[in-house]
Amino acid sequence: MSTARHVIALLKSYLENEEQQFFSVALQMAAHEARQGHTKVAQEIQSLIDKAKERKSVIEHKASPTPLVQPKGELVNLVSVCYSETRFIDMVLPISLKKRLERIIIEQAKQHRLAEYNLKPRRKILLVGPPGSGKSMTAAALAGELKLPLFTVAYTGLITKYMGDTANQLKLIFDAMTVTRGVYFFDEFDVIGSQRAAVNDVGEIRRVLNSCLQFLENDDSQSLIIAATNHPDLLDKALFRRFDDVIEYELPNQEVVRKLLLARLSLFNIEWQNWQHIIEAADGLSQAELVRAADEAAKVAVISDRDSISEENIVSAILERKSMTFK
Repeated sequence: MSTARHVIALLKSYLENEEQQFFSVALQMAAHEARQGHTKVAQEIQSLIDKAKERKSVIEHKASPTPLVQPKGELVNLVSVCYSETRFIDMVLPISLKKRLERIIIEQAKQHRLAEYNLKPRRKILLVGPPGSGKSMTAAALAGELKLPLFTVAYTGLITKYMGDTANQLKLIFDAMTVTRGVYFFDEFDVIGSQRAAVNDVGEIRRVLNSCLQFLENDDSQSLIIAATNHPDLLDKALFRRFDDVIEYELPNQEVVRKLLLARLSLFNIEWQNWQHIIEAADGLSQAELVRAADEAAKVAVISDRDSISEENIVSAILERKSMTFK
């Protein structure tokens, strides 16, 4: 893709006030320059993008990031840790959902002010919704916005075959939250939070759940606890009231579908005006599946030496993803 095409795409996204699309094009410009051997230019573009994202962040970042402390001892097999570069500006979200997530960041930034009135910021959050709807990306964005390390719980190390050991391992994670402030992400939370009355319930599962309830109730650290599940119906009802907020994710609506595809295909000419057929084809697909479909349509265009994508191409890619998803 030529630099001229990049500039055109940048101007279009600027005029349409599409921030995510603007940054997407800018990143692709940096990659293009790097491939041309213009390393210094690529680095300068990347640096400007990072500065722009910082300025557009929900809160003003004056402090340095929380130091990245690698897990040690028994924690090595229980959590993985990284710094996240993801920000809310990287996500295509419905306005109502974006406001709820921004509220978490704002409360964290104003926690000292809240404490003056004996109030606490939201920091125990349960995310529920279908696969590929952005729950994991949200945890990364929260860590990125707050400049906190992202600790992701590894169930392969947490769940053991020995009676009582799983609860002990879980305690190690909650103890770590007090020692090192961060965002602690429990994906597929139903693994440890399934209902006590389930038909296949066993004593060990009940012990793990009861321990989890107790740890959540007693935790008063400064860390954020983010739990996510695709199956909220499997969670024990007592868990819900342990969280400060329960945020529901849904499959993308028409506006999200349009914005997501435009951002992903920002370097190509779009050969359609009417979105109706595309939106109808996309019905039932998650955000992640739509991104994959857009990438497939883009690859077809590149391989065919075209700089445009037709309605037929994108609909075909979407329907192909749908056939793979719903088999």
